[in-house]
Amino acid sequence: MIDHSARYPAALLGLALTTVLTGCTGTDPAAAPGNASPTAEVATAPGGRRIEVTLAGGQVSGDTGRVPVAAGEQVTLTITSDAADVVHVHGYDLTAELTPGTPAELSFPASIPGVFEVELHDTGTVLLSLQVG
Repeated sequence: MIDHSARYPAALLGLALTTVLTGCTGTDPAAAPGNASPTAEVATAPGGRRIEVTLAGGQVSGDTGRVPVAAGEQVTLTITSDAADVVHVHGYDLTAELTPGTPAELSFPASIPGVFEVELHDTGTVLLSLQVG
């Protein structure tokens, strides 16, 4: 009989590394600090879904948490911030510069299924998680 117990620590290490290295692909927003609602209600606009988020004084408001979107739906993210930063939609590799007080918009078809964080690069603040499916 072969003793496989020596392989378990290596397998657990590999699993832990995989979990750490894929952290940017999406997380459960309920576990992220500052997310007010686990599932957001989002307005459906003619021709797609409009998601609006505001960042003021370090606090995120609007369509936060996990935001469900149908696969193939046109999505328009509108982000207004009181500080300069760069917003990034993970998985779609979309970015937009944020200028204080001026709404920035990102519009794209939700063509990749999964859960993707929308975050600010300079502060690392997660605004929401887009759940496409």
